[in-house]
Amino acid sequence: MSKYLIKANYNSDGAAGLAAKGGTARRDAVGKMLADVGGSIDCFYYAWGDVDAYLVVDVPSDEAMVGIALSVNKSGATTITTTPLLTPEQIDAAATKAPGYTPPGT
Repeated sequence: MSKYLIKANYNSDGAAGLAAKGGTARRDAVGKMLADVGGSIDCFYYAWGDVDAYLVVDVPSDEAMVGIALSVNKSGATTITTTPLLTPEQIDAAATKAPGYTPPGT
């Protein structure tokens, strides 16, 4: 299972739906969508400012996450950006595979 940070922003239709049904209903709907692809919510927080909601989710694959992003973004009510999250152990493994590099000018 891979973890992703999702930043969500609502347009006026999305905000109206959130106001009408509440935050827990939105969290439950997102949880169901994730479960449909074998995923789950790790955490879900609302905020104000540049981003309306922050989520950390567990999803089985990059392809499943891209499918989720396409579904949400095409709705028009919400726009999300997604950032893959890596564990320290994944960074350790990546570091052992880092190729040699010659910087410009050397």
